[in-house]
Amino acid sequence: MAEEAIRVEALVIGAGPGGYVAGIRLGQLKKRALVVERDKPGGICLNVGCIPSKALINASKYYDKFRHGADIGILADNIRVDMAKLQSWKGEVVHKLTSGVRQLLKSNGCDYRTGVARLTSRNTVELTEKDGKITIQADNIVLATGSRPIEIPGFNFGGAGDFIVDSTGALEFTAVPERLLVVGGGYIGIEIGTLYAKLGSKVTVVEALPAILPGTDPELAQVVARKLKKIGVEVMTGAKARSWTEKGGKAAVTLELAGGQEAILEVDKVLVSVGRRPNSEGLGLEEVGVKIERGFVPTDKRMRTNVPGIYAIGDLAGQPMLAHKASHEAEVVAEIIAGHKSEMDVRAIPAVIFSDPEISSVGITAEEAEKKGHKARVGKFPFVALGRAIANADTDGFVKVVIDADSHEVLGIHVVGNGASDIIAEAALAIEMGALADDISLTIHAHPTLPEAIMEAAKASLGEAIHIQNR
Repeated sequence: MAEEAIRVEALVIGAGPGGYVAGIRLGQLKKRALVVERDKPGGICLNVGCIPSKALINASKYYDKFRHGADIGILADNIRVDMAKLQSWKGEVVHKLTSGVRQLLKSNGCDYRTGVARLTSRNTVELTEKDGKITIQADNIVLATGSRPIEIPGFNFGGAGDFIVDSTGALEFTAVPERLLVVGGGYIGIEIGTLYAKLGSKVTVVEALPAILPGTDPELAQVVARKLKKIGVEVMTGAKARSWTEKGGKAAVTLELAGGQEAILEVDKVLVSVGRRPNSEGLGLEEVGVKIERGFVPTDKRMRTNVPGIYAIGDLAGQPMLAHKASHEAEVVAEIIAGHKSEMDVRAIPAVIFSDPEISSVGITAEEAEKKGHKARVGKFPFVALGRAIANADTDGFVKVVIDADSHEVLGIHVVGNGASDIIAEAALAIEMGALADDISLTIHAHPTLPEAIMEAAKASLGEAIHIQNR
């Protein structure tokens, strides 16, 4: 039987939040497009990342609230976790979203196929499917292959006993581990560690750097560190996991502590979450001359690689490795391919950590502003002084607004507090539009709501705070 060959105007390799969005937008722009994916539609984010983790995190918050309901007069007995049902519900959430991806592609006129893609020339891709191979001729190729967890020496995923897991494995536990070791105190480790601590695990976090959540404003990270201690999570900074052995049905992990001493910790599971690496191998990129730097594929503002007609988006194209950044790049690249004038022109990209309390940030910190030549001024408003937060019985944290002292331009807004993930959008809009602190402070916010804290912090940056004392 002759090998099948097809021709398209645009081929997208990868169906994550970058790839499938590119396919949808290409279809809307009437380009003959095809999205290919080696696994399931939706990529890491929808299948084993953003969505399932937030589903379990949300469930753990419910459980924790019920356990402490007596604080607000709600009494409940025999609260327990049915992990099988919880995993089943999580699966339903994932299925609902991933099944919608194919339908969205189809309804927008974009084709979809499952297989492993490899470039054989600048505009030719060999796709290995379950029943054979096909050749795809494409005028344009969009690389949207995402990233995967980094392994550390001696801690390979999926080995004997399944003691060592990555974030994917940690979201599939069929029972709550009695003891969980988290190697890496970045956002993934803290999110998942907190989730299982609330479900009853004794959690220990080991971080090689001096503090958890590296790269985050330390003032925000400290609020999360205090809450971790409060819920019983042990955090060991300046420490490393060196090796492990199986001992009596447990993983006995040897740790190198900050002072150079060693300690052995026996746990049921070890989550390794020390970062992610881009999926640039096995695509044939080197053979067709695509430039690769430390695994990433460099691009310009139009998402073009060094090879004409080949583009890269999402985690593969570099930091920040965020789903919403990938989706925006996808729309840009689709419009470029369709001949529109477009480029990746954003002033700031919001980032969210679903810790307890949540952290969200957009723009720059006061320290970064000073380095860029601004005379920075900061306004802060604590959630403990906000009516809605008090009514929610959830008052940890604050909003920090960073402005240019002379022009009053908003340079950055940083939030730590539960609800931060939902209120950061207003902050991103303000920075993208070049808003002044006066614009936010003079905008009437509904009461009682959490976003009032942004208005109050903006007022504080101007010395006009109403519900706290002005500095």
